[in-house]
Amino acid sequence: MELLSPAGNVEKLYYAYAYGADAAYIGLKKFSLRVKADNFYGCEYKNVCALKEAFPGKKLFCALNISFHNRDIDAFIADIDYFKQYPIDAFIVQDMGIVPILQKYFPDTALHLSTQANCINREAVKLYHSMGFKRIVLGREASLAEIREIKDAVPDIELEVFVHGAMCIAYSGRCLMSAYMNGRSANGGFCSHSCRWDYILKADAGTLKNLAESGALVLEERKRPGEYLPVFEGDDFTAVLSSKDLCMIDHLADMRAAGVDSLKIEGRMKSVYYVALVTRAYRKALDALDGTISQRDADPFIAELDKVSHRAFGTGFYYGQSDANETVKGASESEYELAAKIGAELTENEIQQVYAAGDRTKLLRDQELSQMHPAAREAKEKDYALHPEKCPACITARAGWRMYHFEALNKICAGVSLECVAPDIVSIAIPADRYVFIDPESGTCMDWVCHGHSCILMTAEPIAQGQLVRVRVSDL
Repeated sequence: MELLSPAGNVEKLYYAYAYGADAAYIGLKKFSLRVKADNFYGCEYKNVCALKEAFPGKKLFCALNISFHNRDIDAFIADIDYFKQYPIDAFIVQDMGIVPILQKYFPDTALHLSTQANCINREAVKLYHSMGFKRIVLGREASLAEIREIKDAVPDIELEVFVHGAMCIAYSGRCLMSAYMNGRSANGGFCSHSCRWDYILKADAGTLKNLAESGALVLEERKRPGEYLPVFEGDDFTAVLSSKDLCMIDHLADMRAAGVDSLKIEGRMKSVYYVALVTRAYRKALDALDGTISQRDADPFIAELDKVSHRAFGTGFYYGQSDANETVKGASESEYELAAKIGAELTENEIQQVYAAGDRTKLLRDQELSQMHPAAREAKEKDYALHPEKCPACITARAGWRMYHFEALNKICAGVSLECVAPDIVSIAIPADRYVFIDPESGTCMDWVCHGHSCILMTAEPIAQGQLVRVRVSDL
């Protein structure tokens, strides 16, 4: 089975490929249902082409899954020459009006039907197959039994299903709630996830609140008797329409048996950390299923899913509706936060330049102090003793330690433990006494670093370029 990961920008595309995805899906500005994702525009096609060359054999799919108005069709046609610069292997669409246009201008690019088209039966799959679609991204309401029936009826079609990520309470994500509540249409790509907001349940003296906390309270729309929406009341919120997150990592054998060709991870708006760790977990799980690694080797990577922000996990509609119908609290949390990215290791010449910068800094300090009046020098030295941050230590060589460019994404204090994660390494713990942050301009040690600050990480631990650095949220 193919592993398909989300890529909201070029950086996420790199980590999707690097951490084990066979393919990734992106969106183009204005024509994707995740317009809040960075998506792709301008000269980024050059970076995408370079990534495809760097990861031979990896595929790239492009989501054009909005509902097109006339103005959108005109805008797309006007930009076709630009889109042709991307190395796109398939377009993901739901609006049939765009199909003949794609077939005309991109005759060699495959068509994939978006889950937004709500395709969940064999007759619909036959129809789309006859129209030239190579793959169907089935509606999320399809069960494994139904998928098997569809594959048996149309064996030549590729079937793609969601395997992990946020689920929408609306039918295949076709929701009007966001548009109704704040004018942002989900079907136009502007979903504000109104279903996951924290609502306050108003009641007299806690009577209704106590009932809601019992789990016995449900919603029933007046004209739809017998259709229930469960309500759960927490300490400071009411969840009415917030669904569980999908997680099928323990059921991949069942998905293969059902005839699934591609496993899709949701999350073009999620973080680099999310994309990397979720992709890595499913890569290892699939490798174990294929027998290229043992289940014992895969299990530590799979366990890392709990260290990525998520709501309560469920199996969606694959084994029935009961699990999909349970509501949960809208917030998603993780004990870890992505803190930084490891850049290239410094060359020996670059390392010597850092040491030289430290030597210059020390020389200038010594010269400044030597030229001061003895009383003033004594006062300055006492001030440095009381406030060492005013006179950070200059870096000195340490046997066996290496230096790496360090791109901080959050504020990190030097006294916290770091953890590095990599495609084939669960994590490498770097205790506070096993690393130093260095200012490359002055060659001095840094007590903290944050996004936008130039920084060198000097450490004794065996790390490499491209690894991600995480820190416990409590330490940030």
